[in-house]
Amino acid sequence: MGRAFEYRKAAKLKRWGHMAKTFTRLGKQIAIAVKAGGPEPDMNPALRSVIAVCKRENMPKDNIERAIKNALGKDQSDYKTMTYEGYGPHGIAIFVDTLTDNPTRTVADVRSVFNKFNGNMGTMGSLSFLFDHKCVFTFKKKDGVDMDDFILEMIDYGVDEEFDEDEEEGTITIYGDPKSYSEIQKKLEGDGYEDVGGEFTYIPNDLKDVTPEQRETINKMIERMEEFDDVQTVYTNMKPEE
Repeated sequence: MGRAFEYRKAAKLKRWGHMAKTFTRLGKQIAIAVKAGGPEPDMNPALRSVIAVCKRENMPKDNIERAIKNALGKDQSDYKTMTYEGYGPHGIAIFVDTLTDNPTRTVADVRSVFNKFNGNMGTMGSLSFLFDHKCVFTFKKKDGVDMDDFILEMIDYGVDEEFDEDEEEGTITIYGDPKSYSEIQKKLEGDGYEDVGGEFTYIPNDLKDVTPEQRETINKMIERMEEFDDVQTVYTNMKPEE
């Protein structure tokens, strides 16, 4: 399996936290999709994609419908995507993705955690060379599909050659240029693939070894960061635990 899959598989539980926080994160993504394209999934590709991710994360149907309804409320705040980055303990690079209706509050919260753990919060883009920014699509594999032919065709739509297959779940995960997100989603849905869920991610291109003691400190920092509702995902270049 590919480097991206192994990293995501090892880091997923720690990075996304417990189920309730996952639902909060997805609820905000639903709100953004609804405000951008309306509440009807059939007419809103972004909303369809988020709903597919919700289903994969076992978010109840009632929760999804409630999030869509709440996004239509007149008092619903507009969320903005903000990314913060810097170095944590022991030189580990850290990206923090947030969705916030108050950037001033969010940046203060994130900075407070960097400071508490003797880290150094940098400027936007300062650590981009350590991570590959990718869009990620996971979907049900169709019977009889030759993956070599499939990937060869998808390369024309901005997809990487590397892909991951989960035989137990019967799904395929592909990675591509974030700028090609809409084209990739349209192609997959047009070809009849089901439950096409798309996200964006940062994949470290050079994982850093740490000692058990160092890992414990860094994990505490990540857990503290994830306590803030505005924080969606925390990425690091710390090598996942075996």
